[in-house]
Amino acid sequence: MAILNIKNLPDGLYQRLKARAEQQHRSVAQEVTHILDQVLGGQEPLSILDLQGLGKSAWTGVEATAHVDGERRAWD
Repeated sequence: MAILNIKNLPDGLYQRLKARAEQQHRSVAQEVTHILDQVLGGQEPLSILDLQGLGKSAWTGVEATAHVDGERRAWD
């Protein structure tokens, strides 16, 4: 694996990065890797309708985000 060394990183940016890493229970290095992967290398997440196998037909015509929002509101 490659090693990335960042020089002259502003203190405020590092503090925000460190706080975000702590919230996600990651090290700062893991958080930087995660952010870079999301921005540069991560593939688009599959929608429920793109999944193959059990239950796919049950989700045809259902907008997943609206469904999840409705489920969350039901528990409030």
